[in-house]
Amino acid sequence: MYFGFLISDQYKVSVMKKLESQNNLIYFDNAATTFPKPETVIEAVVECMRMYGANPGRSGHWLSVKASDIVFKTRLALANLFGVSNPMHVVFESNATSALNLAIKGLLSGKGHVMTTSIEHNSTIRPLHRFEKDGVIILDILEGDSRGVVSVSEFKKAKKNNSKLVVINHMSNVTGVVQPIREIGKWCRENNIISIVDCSQSAGVIDIDLKKDFIDIVAFTGHKGLYGPMGIGGLVLSDSFDYRMIKPLKEGGTGSLSDEINHPCFLPDIFESGTLNVPGIAGLLKGIEYVTEFREEIETKKRELSRYFIAKALKKVEGIKIYSGMDSLGVISFTIKGLSPSHITNILSENYNIMSRQGLHCSPLSHRKIGTFPEGTVRFSFGVFNTTKEIDIAIKCLNKLVKEKSKNGV
Repeated sequence: MYFGFLISDQYKVSVMKKLESQNNLIYFDNAATTFPKPETVIEAVVECMRMYGANPGRSGHWLSVKASDIVFKTRLALANLFGVSNPMHVVFESNATSALNLAIKGLLSGKGHVMTTSIEHNSTIRPLHRFEKDGVIILDILEGDSRGVVSVSEFKKAKKNNSKLVVINHMSNVTGVVQPIREIGKWCRENNIISIVDCSQSAGVIDIDLKKDFIDIVAFTGHKGLYGPMGIGGLVLSDSFDYRMIKPLKEGGTGSLSDEINHPCFLPDIFESGTLNVPGIAGLLKGIEYVTEFREEIETKKRELSRYFIAKALKKVEGIKIYSGMDSLGVISFTIKGLSPSHITNILSENYNIMSRQGLHCSPLSHRKIGTFPEGTVRFSFGVFNTTKEIDIAIKCLNKLVKEKSKNGV
């Protein structure tokens, strides 16, 4: 049911005033989507829609050719980013959730054993749970250590004769913990088990090379660490992976073999029915160029901001409990004794113009793992445009919240 009409005029005016005063805005919700975007990304999206917003691969006129060229350049940039030599092994989808559904559902046509971890996003857990519920697969969710990090030895113990797939979240969107994908990928390759890595949080922050990391498939989104627009993501398949193992979830117009009633069976058309999001792809290309140029600086800055916040918050904010480690790359979850996460984020937003996220972050298993289910945590997630000064301001505001709680006896 749609409740948009229930938003009051007073609230709309409040939102408009806040938008007009964005100079004072502090945005700590970069794990949901990075904001702001680099100017080059914005310019690329606008240029596409103004200057060459035609349908790629559908017509012979130069506007369509220009759009096709941008699509190919972005495939090439993604292939280079992920260590793949064939740009046709880049498949565009609308986001990482669609990409993961394509890979998981397309691969699991027959019965088998699947392993995943306790820090997965719902975009992985829900399709896997559906297959388990329907009796298609046997699913093992590996717990890992106290932070959810799973070792190869745990995979070895869980392996069965019919193990066919491992799906792992490279970097947790709740705590920022990172899985050892190279060791896991190597073990999967040695045991003829397909590996899928969800790099929604890690792409653009941590180097990922499908060949060196022995990974078969990565699912990515463009609007987070790659600093592209929303609405664009996809899969990257390793050069050695046989894409014919994935059954396409949709069929239709591709701009190729239009005289045939049978759907194309070659990459990338086999998985890309319908019109692509060319403005999103154009923006993503500039986002990739941006993070490629500054990747080391981005990783260093996000790590330093995380350490700065953790060290200061533990000293300054009474009752705070932090669930992320000092090695986190910009994703910090915390709670404050006596204050609900939703109360904290609402006050930060309404009173102090600080944007953050509360709750379970679409990863309930992660919160069960760290003991914060069902209320969840407050999550601060830092991006390249955040500063230590902003963190200082946020910590002062958290202190005010704690003092108000004590004053009011909450």
